[in-house]
Amino acid sequence: ASSPDEEWPEAEKAEKLARGAALKWASGVFYRPEKLEGLRQYRSRETQRNSSIQSRLKSTVQSYLEGVSAGLEQLRSAAQEVQSVCQDLGAARWALLDSADRFQGLQQMRALMAEHVQLASVVQVLPQLFSVHEVFSHTLQLLRGQHLLEAHAELMMMEHLRDDILSQLHLRGLSSARATVLSYFGGLQELNESLAKQLWDIVGSSLQLVREDPVLFVTAVRIIEREEKIDDTLLLEATFLPPGRPKGWRQKFYQVLQDTITGAHFHAAHMDAEGPGMARHLAALQKDIVSELRVVKDLMVQCVPAHYNILSICTATYHQALTSHLQDILREDLDKQALFLLLEWALRVYHSPKMMGHPDLLPEVDVSALGPLMSPELVDQTERKYVVKVKASVLEWMQRTLEVEFKEWFREEEPETDHQGFFQSALPIIVMQMLKENIQVASLITDSLQQKVYNMALEELEAFLGRLREALVQCGKEHQKDRTIPKYYVSYLLAVLNNNLALSSSVSSLHPDAARREVPASLRAALDRTQKKACQLLLEELLLDLQPFCVQLPSHKWLAGSQLVSSMCEVIDKYAKDFAHVRKPIFTLLLMESELLVVSQYLRALMQKKMVCKSEEERGQLCDRLLQDATQLRELFCGLGLDQSQQSLEAVFALSELICLKDPALLSLEVLGFITKYPDVSDEHISTLLDLRGDVSKEVRHMVLEMMAQHPQVPPESYRPIFSTILVPMPELPFCLRKGKCA
Repeated sequence: ASSPDEEWPEAEKAEKLARGAALKWASGVFYRPEKLEGLRQYRSRETQRNSSIQSRLKSTVQSYLEGVSAGLEQLRSAAQEVQSVCQDLGAARWALLDSADRFQGLQQMRALMAEHVQLASVVQVLPQLFSVHEVFSHTLQLLRGQHLLEAHAELMMMEHLRDDILSQLHLRGLSSARATVLSYFGGLQELNESLAKQLWDIVGSSLQLVREDPVLFVTAVRIIEREEKIDDTLLLEATFLPPGRPKGWRQKFYQVLQDTITGAHFHAAHMDAEGPGMARHLAALQKDIVSELRVVKDLMVQCVPAHYNILSICTATYHQALTSHLQDILREDLDKQALFLLLEWALRVYHSPKMMGHPDLLPEVDVSALGPLMSPELVDQTERKYVVKVKASVLEWMQRTLEVEFKEWFREEEPETDHQGFFQSALPIIVMQMLKENIQVASLITDSLQQKVYNMALEELEAFLGRLREALVQCGKEHQKDRTIPKYYVSYLLAVLNNNLALSSSVSSLHPDAARREVPASLRAALDRTQKKACQLLLEELLLDLQPFCVQLPSHKWLAGSQLVSSMCEVIDKYAKDFAHVRKPIFTLLLMESELLVVSQYLRALMQKKMVCKSEEERGQLCDRLLQDATQLRELFCGLGLDQSQQSLEAVFALSELICLKDPALLSLEVLGFITKYPDVSDEHISTLLDLRGDVSKEVRHMVLEMMAQHPQVPPESYRPIFSTILVPMPELPFCLRKGKCA
């Protein structure tokens, strides 16, 4: 036998560790001699602690041994019970094997029992089967008398009977008998159709019935709900679905209601494309829809189950039907008033308190989640159609206005004047008021429509100005044929200038939004061209009156002191008095242009090579005459209100200095100063002026022209051309005669 230490090596190891720990502890506690005095107390205390630990160990071991003993006893008892059960099961097994033959007889009894049950059920329904046709007749009478609930109850009973029979046939695989059963119950189809027809007639009249007598409508809804429950039950079982199921009458209810709403308001055979007819149609729609939605909200909702959401269904139906209806209407060729009414109705009225936002409908009726009545694309398309119609109308009105204006130019009386005495006509007021009204009307719909109409108005105004210029040209041609027609030609041209200025100052106020009042450059250019055309015609008229005097320049008679320039001043003064009937900026412009015209005509006359100074005395006379004429004209225009800095007569004074120069050798320097001041002077102009002096040699002429070639001039942007409009006559070619010699 092995020793205990060999059997329990862990115990030996634990004892050694314990002894080592105890020695270490003792050496730490009793390392001083004075500590040995407490040794007795330590020993007594450790002895007591060991005794306590041993007693606890014994108690624990004893408890463990008792638990093990109880467990062994329970295992022994369970083994005995399992053995007993096994013996009982074996006995039962032998008993069942002995009775197997007897169970085969019970199988036959079970088949007989099932057959008996089937026969009993058939016998039970035989009275109902025999009374089917009688019930059919009675149900039909009930339907004709509108006793719908009773009729439906009998109908359900017959359907239930038929469906039970068909279900049994289906379960037993007797599908060949199905046709016989369906034929026997064929009257059910007629009854179903008759009942459905009455139900849909009631639903179609539901808006009237709920106001007058809701009983029929409530009855119809109850029948529909019964059928829905039957449909749901059969669909859930999913074993056998009878013929005609599911009926889906609730969905049909919605469909009939929607068709009724749509057919009552939105299936007009022909739509009036004119404004008044459209206004009546939209007003009727607005009134009817609000009235019927009130009925649905206040009455019909109470007659149907809450899950029908009848108010939401009807609201969506009206909304969708209106959307389609407006699209159908817009396919017609509508006039501008009808288009405007449609846009206003769809974008403004529809959501306003007058219609879908009516206090009687809120908050239950909410169309915000249904989308816009007209899509953005359709709105844009309709706005463009509207703009096209307005454009045609504006064009027609402007054409009439221009025709009236053109006729007024030929009147036997002067144009009307304002309180300041300026000539004017009603043209700018009519045109601007027409355009402004159309823009303001468009602003009632959308900003985009307003902008479209605004752009169209500017385009039409630009086109109108073009036609106005054409009318001015036509009037000018008539006046050229006979200067007495029109009688007040100048006055009406001045009125046109005032009108053009009024249009120019008013066009920026067309747009209600100050941030969008930018006038296109093309329109500014059109206004400027109209002004220039009227000014041109006025200056042409002035030129015609000045021409008889200009043709007499220069001449020896003029040089001797005639009254030609005085007569010209009288003509200019007469026109200036007429010019006083135009507003300040145009008046100043006309004076400037008239002064430039006079100067250019005066210079042109001097350059026609009609006269050459034959002596220094004549040059002196010519110089004095030029100074006198220029001074007289300057005083005239200054007296009329044209500042000296705005005049071009300085060119005549400069020309006189060129003529008065006594030493021809200094002409190069003088001409250089002249062309520097008037850069549009050409070689031909200078050459003609040198001819006018009559004392310039070829060498001096060549030197002057060479100097000009060496100093080319470029006119600045702000320079007003004077000489570039003056043509110099071509020099005559030398003609050699036989008697003389060619030079």
